Amino acid sequence: MPTAYITVPRDAAEEIARELVEDRLAACVNRVDCKSTYRWQDAVHDDDEEILLAKTTEEAYSDLVDRVDAIHPYDVPCIERFDETTMLDAFAAWRDDSVSSPDA
Repeated sequence: MPTAYITVPRDAAEEIARELVEDRLAACVNRVDCKSTYRWQDAVHDDDEEILLAKTTEEAYSDLVDRVDAIHPYDVPCIERFDETTMLDAFAAWRDDSVSSPDA
């Protein structure tokens, strides 16, 4: 099951996280404050950001990426994928249930 690792400006984090959960693209989104140092347009920048760890399913992952790309304020958002091979069975079941359609 995948977890999407997404960096966002702090002022956009809550809205993006909430939309992903409300629209059942993620079961849960953890928000972690961070300070990012990166190169953009030939200059080095230091910015306050948040890391979003969005727990999703294989079936919902590409829709989650498309949604984040559409609503993210950056021209080139960081969206990376971590694949978990081992997790508590109860957590895996909760994640599946939380991301699946309520009619399923």
